[in-house]
Formats: sequence, C-alpha cells, structure tokens
Amino acid sequence: MKGLIRPELLVTILRWREALIGLGVVALGLYGLLTTFGTLFYLSLLAIPAGIALIWEGVRRARFPGGGQGPGVVEIDERQITYFGPGGGAAVSINALVRVEVVTRAAAPVGSDHVWVFHSTEAAPLVIPGDAVGADGLFDALTALPGVDYSQVTAAMAATGPDRFVIWAGTNPDRRLS
Repeated sequence: MKGLIRPELLVTILRWREALIGLGVVALGLYGLLTTFGTLFYLSLLAIPAGIALIWEGVRRARFPGGGQGPGVVEIDERQITYFGPGGGAAVSINALVRVEVVTRAAAPVGSDHVWVFHSTEAAPLVIPGDAVGADGLFDALTALPGVDYSQVTAAMAATGPDRFVIWAGTNPDRRLS
C-alpha cells in the first residue's frame, strides 16, 4: 500500500484537508436535507453553514505560506514566536509586536523568496524565511492579533518582484518600532 499516492499529491491533499472536510460536511448536509425529516433534517440544516465555515477557513489556511525544507526552525509557544536559524536564534512575544510584514524578493515568490518580519518593542526585528520548518504555524500565531489582513499575505505570495506587505500594524500609540 505504501506509495499508492504520489508524495506531491499527498502534500497537496494534506494542505487542503480542512477545505475538503468542509466540502464533505456540506455534501452530507445537503444529502440530509433531501433525504431525511425531523431531527436529522434540522441537523443537516446546521451542517451546511458549519461546512461552509470549514471551507472558508481551509482555503485561507491552504493559501497561507507554509513551512518546508528551508533554513531554520520556527516554534510558537505561549504567545511567543521563536526562530532558530543557521546564524543564531531569536524570539519575540506576540504581546510586544507593533507590526508584522511579509517582504518578497526579486525571484518568484516560493520558498525563501519571501520572509516574515516581526517588529516589536523589545528587540530588533525578527526575520523568518517563509520556508523555514514550522513556519506554517505562524498562521495560528497571527490569529491572536486583532485586524490581521490575510489578503495581504495572499497578495505577497502572488507578488513577482521585491515588495513589502504590512500584514498587521498595532494601534497602541505607546508602542514604537525597534
């Protein structure tokens, strides 16, 4: 059974799994609406918006740049983002962030062609390659910030030249860039 699915296809399926599960939930909900009555009918009615929410979140996550085989390792623990890279490591508290950016380089925006830059009040900016191992966990870390602009991340991944995309900027006037 090993090797039944090509590794590239398996990676794609796993990346889109949340959206695929949502699609299945919507399909089951629609089937339930058409074939049942009573309590199951109402449960099926509730399954459809739940499935749509899963699809929405799954598509957003799948389009978000993920980690890979790039340099360094990202860890997110207790509202702290830590990066251990070839040239050393650094950490930043999510509570101390004042701005989050994605910077694209001149080459096509895949892998290390984009970097995350986390500006905080406590230290120098933390720069994380987009293809660092564990970088896909940054999506969950950013959900703690109010008003994150995920469309900017999508725009950054579609960029073909060097550019800077502000994903989030704090509104606290007491915070300043390091």
